[in-house]
Amino acid sequence: MDRFQVIPAAYVILVRDDQVLMLLRANTGYMDGYWAVPAGHVEQGEPVEQAAAREVLEEVGVVIDPADLHPVTAMHRTGANGDPIDERVDFFFTATNWTGEPRVVENEKAAELGWFSFDALPDPVVPHEARVLALLRSGSVPPVISHGF
Repeated sequence: MDRFQVIPAAYVILVRDDQVLMLLRANTGYMDGYWAVPAGHVEQGEPVEQAAAREVLEEVGVVIDPADLHPVTAMHRTGANGDPIDERVDFFFTATNWTGEPRVVENEKAAELGWFSFDALPDPVVPHEARVLALLRSGSVPPVISHGF
């Protein structure tokens, strides 16, 4: 019997003046038309903090020292459809310190970028990310979250 596998991903919530940086997804085949924070898969052999810093550089062009990433929560989630690609473990970080000014780097994957108050997020937001952002806003984020089960 094959072992159950999950796909790890890293998410970075960039925070400036009580606002969060979000990208409008486009042409990716997943949640296009939804707003999201910079994120992506952890590559084989790559520590999650390095993956988070790499994804932020690739998506919004800023440099973050992995030491400046603050762990928020880990989310175990499923699409509940039996498809291995929809079995995930997501690691969420916040960052308030980086070098450079955020901009859309992957024009083929993001239509727009903006700063939004936690109290006035754009609509729609990728649902599992919206859940973490709402918990951050409330000030009470559990260390581990299950989603979709």
